[in-house]
Amino acid sequence: MAGHPSIAAVGRSLERLLTAAFAESDFGVAGTRAVLARTEDFATANLAATIPAPALSIFLYRVDFNKTMRAAWSAVGFHDGRSHLPLDLHYLITPWGENAQDEHAILGKALEFLERNPILTGPLLHPTGTWQPHEAVQIVLEEVSTEAVMRTFDSLPTDYKLSVPYIARVVRLESARARPAPDVVEVTTGAVPDALAPRGLA
Repeated sequence: MAGHPSIAAVGRSLERLLTAAFAESDFGVAGTRAVLARTEDFATANLAATIPAPALSIFLYRVDFNKTMRAAWSAVGFHDGRSHLPLDLHYLITPWGENAQDEHAILGKALEFLERNPILTGPLLHPTGTWQPHEAVQIVLEEVSTEAVMRTFDSLPTDYKLSVPYIARVVRLESARARPAPDVVEVTTGAVPDALAPRGLA
């Protein structure tokens, strides 16, 4: 069951798989690895330690409910007594290199890999997510304007860097136990609602 660890597990899946892609023999920027990043990691004073070049940072900048699946899973939750929250995870991937050519190569390799592997399922998903055997997460390019990406960088402690937005969907959070049925405190039998009672009995 995909519970609360699944958000972190998606990020770790991307980090592990992209690092393996950078290690392939046809890639020319040796030592490149993918790293999960948070806002503080973009501070100029911390970059050398938190995102050492050559690298590709994976920054989760927004989490939202999936508008297509929310109603359907709410209905399922009503019947089985468990919570089912379908989420979309919004990422920015950013290359970091010693020069522009290295950064372009890092980004190109990441785009190539994600286009070749748009569905993460089975062993491609990090096991900390406690996934069901049939579960899968789709990784697709997100249609976000350059202006919106630049506004995101306005809130980060670094200058704008070439970045590409991706969305991971659908990541479903489920409660571990069903909601208990309410206790029955009173049972009435043989009662007839006033509106249905024959005249003279109501």
